[in-house]
Amino acid sequence: MKVKIYHNSRCSKSRQTLEILKKNNCDIEIIEYLKLPPTFQELEDILGKLKYQPRDLMRKGEEVYKKENLSDINLSNSTLIEKMIANPILIERPIVVAGNKAIVGRPPEKALNII
Repeated sequence: MKVKIYHNSRCSKSRQTLEILKKNNCDIEIIEYLKLPPTFQELEDILGKLKYQPRDLMRKGEEVYKKENLSDINLSNSTLIEKMIANPILIERPIVVAGNKAIVGRPPEKALNII
């Protein structure tokens, strides 16, 4: 099966999820999202597949989240998506996309649900 993983090699959960995909003989496209952030449209598509609102995909413990006051409920979804693109460290990881489904690999075994 063809899958994309939005991957951060410094993250143990991301590495574990990638290993699960490899062990299950998936055709993997690895996207190092910190180096090559998703586009606005890609992020919207991922959010739709996850059935998430933008804030649901954000790492709220990151300094930039606090510094930019991204918890402000008056911020639009578009603004939040733009902030994730500008600061990809905000994006929860890993994200696995297979066809019209997506999961966040926390725990990594969740990847088994879509492959």
